[in-house]
Amino acid sequence: MSDYDTAEIQKLDAAHYMHPFTDHKALGEKGARVMVRGEGIYLWDSEGNKIIDGMSGLWCVNVGYGRTSISKAVYDQMETLPFYNSFFNTTNVPAVRLATKLAQISPPQFNHVYFTGSGSEGNDTNVRMVRRYWDVLGYKDRHTIISRHNAYHGSTMAGASLGGMSGMHEQGGLPIPGIVHIGQPSYLESGKGMTEDEFGIEAASWLEKKILEVGPDKVAAFIGEPIQGAGGVIIPPATYWPEIQRICDKYGILLIADEVICGFGRLGRWFASELFGIKPDLITFAKGVTSGYVPLGGVLVGDRVAKVLIEQGGEFNHGFTYSGHPVACAAALENIRIIEDEKLIERVANDTGPYLKQGFAALADHPLVGYADSCGFVAGLNLVRSKGATVHDNVAFDESVAVGMVCRGYMFNNGMIMRAVGDRMIIAPPLVLTKAQIDEMLALIRHCLDLTYADVKERGWLQGDDNG
Repeated sequence: MSDYDTAEIQKLDAAHYMHPFTDHKALGEKGARVMVRGEGIYLWDSEGNKIIDGMSGLWCVNVGYGRTSISKAVYDQMETLPFYNSFFNTTNVPAVRLATKLAQISPPQFNHVYFTGSGSEGNDTNVRMVRRYWDVLGYKDRHTIISRHNAYHGSTMAGASLGGMSGMHEQGGLPIPGIVHIGQPSYLESGKGMTEDEFGIEAASWLEKKILEVGPDKVAAFIGEPIQGAGGVIIPPATYWPEIQRICDKYGILLIADEVICGFGRLGRWFASELFGIKPDLITFAKGVTSGYVPLGGVLVGDRVAKVLIEQGGEFNHGFTYSGHPVACAAALENIRIIEDEKLIERVANDTGPYLKQGFAALADHPLVGYADSCGFVAGLNLVRSKGATVHDNVAFDESVAVGMVCRGYMFNNGMIMRAVGDRMIIAPPLVLTKAQIDEMLALIRHCLDLTYADVKERGWLQGDDNG
C-alpha cells in the first residue's frame, strides 16, 4: 500500500476524472478515497485501511474479489480472440455458450438472450424491443411504458426516463415521451392504516388505474425491480407482485423485471422473479452476471416476444459494438460456474441469508433504528429521531440534517461500506459472506450506529432535545 502517493492520485483525479453522480467541486476539495486492492469481502485503500465491502462494489461483486479463475478465463480469451463484433452474420463461442447457459438457468419461458454492455443499455433495449413487438403485431399506438417513482433503471436517456428519480429527471428534460410512473410499493411511505398484505394489493392497483388513465390500447409494458435497490431496498409486500402479474395478464401488457441487482443469487434464486412468483416477458440483467469483473449486461427475451421478433419482425435495427463481447462472456461463464460449484445460491437461500436476516433484524433494538428489513443478501434500516408505537409513528429527522450521510461517514471511516439513501442505510454484501463475517459486519454496523447516535445527540438533533 505504501507505494501509492494518495495525495498525487487525488490531485490527478480532481483534475481529470469526472465521476458518476458526483458534485465534482465538493469531491475535488475533499479528495476521493483511492481503492487499490480487494480480496474476498474486503477492500484496501491507498492508506492501508481494510474495509468490509457491504455493497459488493455496486451490488455486483457476488463471488467476492480476487477470483483468479475469472482472471485466467479473461486472459485466455484475450489471447485467443479478444474481440469480434456480432454484426454481419457472425458470432463467437463464449457468447453462444453464455446465451445457452443463461437459457438453462433462467425461468422456462426464456430461451433467447440479447447482450449489451450494461443494465442501462439493457433497459434502452427493452424500450426498443417492446415497441417493436407491438409494431410488428400492428398496434403502433401501443408504446407507453409504465414504471414507478423512485425506481432506478439506469442513467442513459431511456434508462433514466424509465427510472423514477426526480433528481435525474430535472437534468436533461426527462422523461422522454411515452413513459409514465406510478407510486412505489413502500409500506413505510404509504401503508399507514393497512396491513402489509392489504397495502400490497393497494399499491398494485395503482398500475391498473394508470393503465385505464392512459388507455389499455396504448400501454406496451410495465417495468419494475423485484426489490427496488438504489431507491433504498424497498421490499414489496408478498401480495404485490402476484397482483401486478394478474393486472398485466388482464390487459395483455408485457411485464419487464429489471433484475440488474436482484439476479444471479442475491435473493437466494438465480432470478428474483422466481422468488416472487411472477413470469416476466423480459428480464434485464447485468452486474452479478460477471460479478463486475468485466462489464456485461443484457436482456433475457421471453418466448412471447422472441417468437414475434424472429418469425415476423425482420431486421431489428438496434445493437452495440460490444454486444456479446467474447471476453466479457468468458468472465460470465466462469463466474456462473463458481456460483454453481460453490452452491452460493443455496447458501443464501437456506443458510447465510436467514442468518443475516435474523442478525440484521436485531439492529432494530438500537435507539436510532426505527425499522430494519431484509431479503436474501439485501437489507436496509431507517434512522429515526424517535420511535413510535408503530413504524408509521416514528419521528423522522429533518431532511436538512442529512443523518444518513452522517452515519455513512462513520461507517466509511471505520472500515464498513454501507450506503445511505436519505435516512435509510442499506447493504448488499458479496454472496460469499460467511456467518462469522456476518457477525463481524453487524458488530461494525452497530458500532457505527452508536457513534452516529452519540454525534446527533451531542448536536441536539434527537426528539426532545432543547434545540432538536
